[in-house]
Amino acid sequence: MAQALKYYTSVKEGGKIEIDSVPLEAGTKLEVIVLKSEDQFDDLVKASETSLEFWDNDIDDQVWNNA
Repeated sequence: MAQALKYYTSVKEGGKIEIDSVPLEAGTKLEVIVLKSEDQFDDLVKASETSLEFWDNDIDDQVWNNA
């Protein structure tokens, strides 16, 4: 059975990456897939920031203040 583990790290000088430790026996063969994660939540953050203007309006304030 395949086991998925997820770790976050940064690229060091010379393009090297390090992971402190994994819960596997020494000598276990691994397949490593490298994904650049800096864009992971950018779209969601931008969407949440731009949609805040929707809540900043006088009509909405009047309706909710009188509810």
